[in-house]
Amino acid sequence: MSQMQEITVAQLKARLDQGEKVFILDVREPHEYQICHLESAHLLPMSEIGMRFKELDPACEIIVQCRSGGRSAQVCGFLQKQGFANVKNLTGGILAWAREIDPGMPTY
Repeated sequence: MSQMQEITVAQLKARLDQGEKVFILDVREPHEYQICHLESAHLLPMSEIGMRFKELDPACEIIVQCRSGGRSAQVCGFLQKQGFANVKNLTGGILAWAREIDPGMPTY
C-alpha cells in the first residue's frame, strides 16, 4: 500500500483561492458538521463510509478531513485499500483550518 498523502490547510486554501474544484470529504458526524464546516465539503460520516464509499469517484482527487486529522487518516487508509489512488488527509483537520485560516470559525 502506498504511503498516505497529506495536504496542509494553507495548501488547500491556496487551491480553493485559485478556483480549483476540490472534492473535500468531511467524515465527522452530522452534529459536528453543523457546528462548523468548509463551504464545499461533502459530509459522509466515518461510521457510514464502509457502506457508502461506492458513492465516491475513485478517479477523483479526494481530500478527507475530520476534526483534527485522526479519523480522516483512517478513512484515507480505508479508501486506498478500496482502490482509491488519489486521497489526501487534511493535516490537523477543521481545527487547523480554524486556527490558521479562519480564526472566527466556531470550534469544539
